[in-house]
Amino acid sequence: MSPHRVVALVLPPQSTFELACAAEVFGLRRPGTANPYAFSVCAERPGAVPTLAGYDMLVPHGLDALRTADTVVVPGWQRPDAPVPAAVVDALREAHGRGARIAAMCSAAFVLAQAGLLAGRAATTHWRLAALFAARYPDVAVEADTLYVDHGDVATSAGTAAGIDLCLHLVRRDQGAGYAAHVARHMVMPPHREGGQLQYGVPEGAHARAAAPAAVPPSLAPVLDWAGERLHLALGVDDLAARAGVSSRTLARRFEEQLRVSPGRWLLQRRVSAARVLLEETTLPVEAVAVRVGLSSAANLRRRFRGLVGTTPAAYRRAFGAR
Repeated sequence: MSPHRVVALVLPPQSTFELACAAEVFGLRRPGTANPYAFSVCAERPGAVPTLAGYDMLVPHGLDALRTADTVVVPGWQRPDAPVPAAVVDALREAHGRGARIAAMCSAAFVLAQAGLLAGRAATTHWRLAALFAARYPDVAVEADTLYVDHGDVATSAGTAAGIDLCLHLVRRDQGAGYAAHVARHMVMPPHREGGQLQYGVPEGAHARAAAPAAVPPSLAPVLDWAGERLHLALGVDDLAARAGVSSRTLARRFEEQLRVSPGRWLLQRRVSAARVLLEETTLPVEAVAVRVGLSSAANLRRRFRGLVGTTPAAYRRAFGAR
């Protein structure tokens, strides 16, 4: 199989962190596995491109590189008030029109919006820019509390480090949960980060500065770790609440505040994620997989799996089991 071609389109002055996120996930070959991606970088004009870090990077390719890209990554745009160069807009539209996947990190959502690729769709960007984005592009539904939004052909991520979450999500879609977990382990990252970006945002303005800091609720991490090790048991919301030492209502509130999801939904997502790994890495029958992840029966696993992954366990194993 030919590698999946990922091209990062850099725009001056380029943020080195967002570009490094894409390069780390798609561009490195890691011990024990082949890299299914071919990664390269392009710019509107090949040559020296200034960065926010105070040095120039030498970019060898121009916009022609986008003509053969399977995925185009735009790792940030530092001038949301400025028009995107017309040549860049045309190249992105052409790439999208022929079927390339376009992924924007952080403020690069402004680039995709200017290109008309987000009209009538949901998107996210850095929490600090969400209000400006919503005002400028009223035809885009801004999801300011999510880490990334993926429509299949177009995807956007929240601020800065959420670019890693988006890249790992795309790898999980392309190569399966096992390979994405392998990449995440080498990066010392969780394969899937829980929660949304708003928990990291700080309110702005004089009133916010004068206000006393709010009490930080106890972290859910201990109960999440505890439940993650017992997915094969018939755990329910009451069990999680008892472990956390709170009422079910209080637990639900904390899940919503910290993870933007209900306890029951979180349990289901974890169980389906565990099933994906077993389907990839073992030959266990679907019935046995269902029991191991606490979904009781093959029929229940099929129904839940299709609802979250969009396919059947058998079809998923055919696609990713060889890995």
